[in-house]
Amino acid sequence: MNTTTLSFDILIIGAGPAGLSAAIRLAQLNPSVSICILEKSAEIGSQILSGAVLETRALDELIPDWQQKNAPLHTFVTKDKFLFLTENHAFRLPTPRPMKNRGNYIISLGKFCRWLAEFAESLGIQIFPGFAATDILYDNERVTGILTGDKGVDKNGNPTERYQKGMAITAKQTIFAEGCRGSLTQTLFDRFQLRKSCGPQTYALGIKELWEIPESQHQSGLVMHSVGWPLDTHTYGGSFLYHFDKNLIELGFVIGLDYQNPYLNPYEEFQRFKTHPSIRPLLENGKRIQYGARALNEGGIQAIPQLTFPGGLIIGCAAGFLNVPKIKGIHTAMKSGMIAAESLLPLSSDECTHYLTNLKKSWIWPELKKVRNIRPAMNWRLKTGLTYAAIDTYLLRGHAPWTLSNHVDYTQIKPAKECKKIDYPKHDNKITFDLMSSVFLCNIHYDENQPCHLILKNTATPIEVNLKIFDAPEQRYCPAGVYEILHDETNQPRLRINAGNCIHCKACDIKDPTQNITWTPPEGGSGPQYGIM
Repeated sequence: MNTTTLSFDILIIGAGPAGLSAAIRLAQLNPSVSICILEKSAEIGSQILSGAVLETRALDELIPDWQQKNAPLHTFVTKDKFLFLTENHAFRLPTPRPMKNRGNYIISLGKFCRWLAEFAESLGIQIFPGFAATDILYDNERVTGILTGDKGVDKNGNPTERYQKGMAITAKQTIFAEGCRGSLTQTLFDRFQLRKSCGPQTYALGIKELWEIPESQHQSGLVMHSVGWPLDTHTYGGSFLYHFDKNLIELGFVIGLDYQNPYLNPYEEFQRFKTHPSIRPLLENGKRIQYGARALNEGGIQAIPQLTFPGGLIIGCAAGFLNVPKIKGIHTAMKSGMIAAESLLPLSSDECTHYLTNLKKSWIWPELKKVRNIRPAMNWRLKTGLTYAAIDTYLLRGHAPWTLSNHVDYTQIKPAKECKKIDYPKHDNKITFDLMSSVFLCNIHYDENQPCHLILKNTATPIEVNLKIFDAPEQRYCPAGVYEILHDETNQPRLRINAGNCIHCKACDIKDPTQNITWTPPEGGSGPQYGIM
């Protein structure tokens, strides 16, 4: 292994809201601390995706004069709408208290992260985009840094490691801010048994499109959410539609990855949703500009793991700080990074055990604790879940003497023989589109000869188990067409992995029924190149 070694006081993996906020807070508290942020995307913000509506609470604390510093917060929320959809009708419901957005802003999270990164660099923080952290460095049982480089399997499925173009970066403390289902964070969970005292994490897949619509159709500041059609009452999910910027709307659909029917296709459910009479007229004279997808944590406070270990800690969505009923996690991710920074100083190489104590003293903990039962209650079907949510929110006010538990998503999928196939309508290429034309809008870049970053633990499992029992659900849950069942001249099936289509959503790592797929970082800079998603 021929690598360059760099050393810093603090190393942060991930330049999202959590990692950037941690770095900024560290530099504010102690300008002499050397800080490095490592980001796998080619440009800051180019692979991040969210709704997104920002609650400014953490930003107000971190950079109180953000308005004078020209933060890219331009679209103030003016109106909330919450709809229950049937196939042909939309019924407006009272907006639940956690979903009200008074005082919030509709933003591009990519633009916001780029602005935060510029502010961080003005404080002397070094940011290295285009470098993927692929392994963790240890000194016995203490994290000492990371390795960058290329890691995956070759064309024959054999593991390969190529660090010649990489670096070893060491630090007294390493902060993991990789976002939902971070690959290195998953290895930390196993090595230090960080999840042994918490409930299982549960996830959803969010699929998003950016549209430009006629000015006459645009209602700047409108935030709309829906539940119901096209999903059945057994499947958790819903839509978001945000009017922001000049004649732009952020349109998306979120589906819980605990769905049961292996024939369900999240991408096609989203396309079908767009044909609803309350949505279609908005899009008919519009133009689709971008497409993307990303998994998100939904486990709540009961799924937050142990957050510290010798030499490092975990922040943001890597830890699971999303407020599910509020449909927001940027403000909690930022605050967790700020608290981590405050907890690490004065700096040492020991385990920062008071990070959790400080989190519990902050506003994050009571905010998440109050809403801990809303998402798991949705496992009782939609109407029962909504009824419980109303009782918990307005009568119990989040102080129920019980905590509902989550289940592991991949265990919920049923054998194909127990489920009905779903007949999805044909695409009209005006409102609904085929998958590959959508993937094209992700502006994906991979070097042709790089190793496959999607690793199968057992190469026989996709056919012997997934295809035979579940009819190969990876063909449907992947929103980028990465997994494909092909047949040879004798009609023998095989799985083809189109790794060059991967948009880093992590659905395969989460939903695969045998947990046979491991997502690892591709070469630094590879993957989707989103603009203002």
